[in-house]
Amino acid sequence: MTKIQLVDCHRMPSRSFFFRKKQFPVCARCTGIYMGYFLMIPMLWFYQIGIILSVALILPTMIDGLTQAYLNRESTNFLRCTTGILAGIGMSGFSERITYHAYKFIETLIS
Repeated sequence: MTKIQLVDCHRMPSRSFFFRKKQFPVCARCTGIYMGYFLMIPMLWFYQIGIILSVALILPTMIDGLTQAYLNRESTNFLRCTTGILAGIGMSGFSERITYHAYKFIETLIS
C-alpha cells in the first residue's frame, strides 16, 4: 500500500525539523511558509499589505532557494524557515490583493 502525499515537498531529513525524533511532514522552508500563512491570514482582516511589499517578502525565499539550487551553497534550516515565513506572509497578502482587485473589477462589469 502506497502512502499518499498531499503536499509537494521533498521532505529531505537534512532539510527538515524533528520533534521528539519524528520528522515534520514538510521541510523547514515549507514549515515556514505554512507558519507565514497562518500568521497573516487572520491579520488580513485588520491589515492589508500591498502587492509590491508582498513580492518583496517573497524574494528572499526565491533568492535562498535558487542560490542553493544553482550555486554551490547550503542554507540552514533556520534561514529556510525564516525566509519561508516571509514568503508565506507575502503570498497570503498577494493573493488577498489579487482577490480584492478581481472582485472590484467584476463588480464594475456587473453594475
